[in-house]
Amino acid sequence: MRIAVLGSLGQLGRDLVPRLPGEVFALTRADIDLSVPGSIAGRLAELKPDIVVNCAAHNLVDKAEAEPDLAWRVNAGGVRDLARAAATVGARFVHFSTDYVFGLDAGRASPWSETDAPGPVSIYGASKLAGEYLALAANPRTLVIRTCGLYGVHGTGGKGGNFVETMLRLAGQGKPVKVVDDQHCTPTATADLAEATVKLLSTGATGLFHITNAGATTWFELAREIFRQSQLSVDLTPISSEQFNAPARRPGFSVLDCGKLARVGIELRDWPEALAGYLEARKAGKI
Repeated sequence: MRIAVLGSLGQLGRDLVPRLPGEVFALTRADIDLSVPGSIAGRLAELKPDIVVNCAAHNLVDKAEAEPDLAWRVNAGGVRDLARAAATVGARFVHFSTDYVFGLDAGRASPWSETDAPGPVSIYGASKLAGEYLALAANPRTLVIRTCGLYGVHGTGGKGGNFVETMLRLAGQGKPVKVVDDQHCTPTATADLAEATVKLLSTGATGLFHITNAGATTWFELAREIFRQSQLSVDLTPISSEQFNAPARRPGFSVLDCGKLARVGIELRDWPEALAGYLEARKAGKI
């Protein structure tokens, strides 16, 4: 089996590549750039993969509001072209999407299933939703996986490439920390997502699946749990989304129902347990 993985240097890509079976081609933007249509079909024709996995995206939520053309070109048009090119070489297509396809229903308080009507509230969410539809239409052998709040040990460079690292960095500065407490979601470890993806691939599944760790929380509650497990004393204060005043709107409730995944025999651990595993790996120097 030959598997091509786009976005192989990202958090998810770097956890997924070593877990995949067969011959894996770890592709970067230098190999295929979703914003450049001409970079896609020829490269896949050369590789002749059996499966194409897309971990790449324009995922800077706030920046997408300022550069919508790029977000749509990558998250929608680029995904369509990639799915189409995969179909041309006879490959299955796996694409990762987001809980941010939801949010329009402000009164929602129960997890979203795959059959619920989406309603994004940002350019990022809308472009990712379009990418889902276009991928499923372009390649009948497409598997779309929606997930939420990713963090992984490979995303810790630079300024702290995920929420957990950002919180730990802020704690180290000894300053008060304010975190939004009215956005409900499920933080998900990329290692757990990668393992579940490999299992789901082995079933031959297509269509739409939700994959996250179990349970639900808010970003404030996640921050508090990070500090508790790390035995850090931090001046932590909850604030509202309105007070945070980010350029892009976020869903107030975007917890995903993973019952469909459980029905094929795949379940992920609770998010606090996954967080503990991440912090243990960090402590052991695996970052």
